[in-house]
Amino acid sequence: MTVQAGILGRISVFMSFVIRILFIMLVGLYCSAFATAADLEKYLAEVPADELFPEADGYGVLMDKAPIAPVLKAGNVVGYAFLNTGFVGAIGYSGKPIVVLIGMDEDGLISGARLVKHSEPIVLAGIPEKKIADFINGYKSIDILKLAKEKGGEPPPVDIVSGATVTIMVIDDTIKRASVRAARVLGLGGLTTRSQAAKAIKTVVPGEMEMLNWNTMLGDGSIRRLKLTNADINKAFIKQGNVKAIARPEKGADEDIFIDMYVASLAVPSIAKSLLGKWEYRNYLKRIKPGEQAFIVMGLGKYSFRGSGYVRGGIFDRIQVVQGEEAFRFNDHGYKNIGEVMVEGTPDFREVALFYTPDGAIYNPADSWLLQLLVQRATGALEKVFIAYDLNYQLPSQYVKVEQRAPLQNAEDEEAAAVNALWMKMWQIKMGEVILLLLAIFLLTILFFAQNQLVKYRALTDRIRLGFLIFTLFYIGYYAQAQLSVVNVFVFVNAMLSGFRWEFFLMEPMIFILWCSVAVSLLFWGRGAYCGWLCPFGALQELTNKIAKYFKVPQITVPWWLHERLWPLKYMIFLGLLGISVYSLNAAEHLAEIEPFKTAIVLKFMRSWPYILFVVVLLTAGLFIERFYCRYICPLGAALAIPGKLAMFNWLKRYRNCGDPCHICAKECMVQAIDPKGNINPNECLHCMACQQTYFDEHVCPVMIHKLTKIRKDTLHKTRKLNQERAIGE
Repeated sequence: MTVQAGILGRISVFMSFVIRILFIMLVGLYCSAFATAADLEKYLAEVPADELFPEADGYGVLMDKAPIAPVLKAGNVVGYAFLNTGFVGAIGYSGKPIVVLIGMDEDGLISGARLVKHSEPIVLAGIPEKKIADFINGYKSIDILKLAKEKGGEPPPVDIVSGATVTIMVIDDTIKRASVRAARVLGLGGLTTRSQAAKAIKTVVPGEMEMLNWNTMLGDGSIRRLKLTNADINKAFIKQGNVKAIARPEKGADEDIFIDMYVASLAVPSIAKSLLGKWEYRNYLKRIKPGEQAFIVMGLGKYSFRGSGYVRGGIFDRIQVVQGEEAFRFNDHGYKNIGEVMVEGTPDFREVALFYTPDGAIYNPADSWLLQLLVQRATGALEKVFIAYDLNYQLPSQYVKVEQRAPLQNAEDEEAAAVNALWMKMWQIKMGEVILLLLAIFLLTILFFAQNQLVKYRALTDRIRLGFLIFTLFYIGYYAQAQLSVVNVFVFVNAMLSGFRWEFFLMEPMIFILWCSVAVSLLFWGRGAYCGWLCPFGALQELTNKIAKYFKVPQITVPWWLHERLWPLKYMIFLGLLGISVYSLNAAEHLAEIEPFKTAIVLKFMRSWPYILFVVVLLTAGLFIERFYCRYICPLGAALAIPGKLAMFNWLKRYRNCGDPCHICAKECMVQAIDPKGNINPNECLHCMACQQTYFDEHVCPVMIHKLTKIRKDTLHKTRKLNQERAIGE
């Protein structure tokens, strides 16, 4: 009863902790991330006006209706300056706002932008801030009026900075949305704020099922067409002005068809059945999910709207659907090749494809939208330039019902929808990586539950562990860049103290999944599941040590009296950093460079020499003292060991003889987590299963050898006795 009460008590403590965290995350101790007029004035004092507008000489008085400052040149207004956080939430992965000062002229063109404040760990202590600044500079001359009316959601104007995906996605999303909202407040180009007028809500009217012909659908707009000739493409690249592109005109006559593309929405049953035919329509009804929408795209000419990008990366990079301020591309999971269009009178198309909206897409089939075609032309071996063409689409009026809705009053609801769309987009992009990581965690869970059977086969266990460590280092670490850090702990603690919306934890899917697995494994196995199997830098240390052992590098056994006095170092480091993070998260993130993870894993040793030297010293020490960094320095390991005390189960078996007199397991333990008395310290154990291999090894463990010898003696004694009885009987 006492043991059961203790277990129930631990469950109660753990569950109350989890419920509290979920309550904070879901209900939200949410401090507003929106900037005030005072914030804008502060940053205007730091950034000269000519950094946003060439030749501007100052700022005017802030407007009353919104935190926007006029930008002046010789007393005349040439544009406006505002913060992205003045109009939208811009919380990064750190849980703090990423603040960008934006300049926009009276024609709705972004004239300049500057990053003025952030707390992103990967930028503070990893990626040079200049790379982020160069990314932001790519927004110059983007037409916000055009973005607001028809091109919202287009991809960032320059390449995403590797290793800072979440930061870049937040910057991209908030610059565009904040600029559109500022343009609405200013009334640029006839835009109005959404609260000034009732909004028309459109829904699809299915209508009666009837079979339509090609000319009817083409005539009423059920099918829309975009036709481009070689001459059209050549003229467009000439207008663009790229000399290399102009020098490579399309081959063939000017009047030759470059692409003749048709598109239709399948939201109306009559259109869908007419184009797909009876049998394909039945398959379509079985395949489509509730809330999902479908499109059919048909093409003639030498240019393929599908391209080959989906073969390499699963994404159709030549076309995208744009509706309002949202956009999405199709992926290979939502694609089906159609042999032919069944409608009478249809052209003999070169390619026909059925596409489904991807997960997380925000789209209303009753509203107007456009299919954007990206035409590319090579200008070198690895260089290309692009031109975008828009094919506008609107369902015929007989299929659309229009209702008026009251003006939007709650900006927080709109902001929440935008943030949800952003993290859903991140999960959609990384869905393949997510699935593979989940499979790996599932496999590891099975291994842990079946460990008593697995460890009896020492060679098999060693091979599985070696393979998993290689997977962890190269896939989780170098490919997916999902190295957890003590900085994540600081961000979470600061979130609990200051509060922010939980959706921002979801913007890094791989990190989120790993932290969820850590939370569960702490209850079952303590810190060992992550530190011993899923930590990329831990895997790097162990693999390099295995290589060292292969080449007979001598291994150092740290005396126990010294070893147990070095243990507390990592706890002191963690508690010190944690205390500093409460006072200054920025300072704690810089000091967290005691973790070599960014240099060795995230940035793949692409840093200045002091950082690389530090990592080399740690790895060199690990060649002689296995998992040196994990034993004595790692603050993340300390952070996980503390709640690891809540672990309910003891999976590691011991004999009474362990430690007295036998010390075989203690000598084999790679981190010396077994004390001289034979007890395993769960705070230090990495669950490598080496001691369990010995526990069941009848050739190594003295207890097993004794048991086996006794069994053999008893068997032999019984056999002799039986033989004697048989001899007497005869």
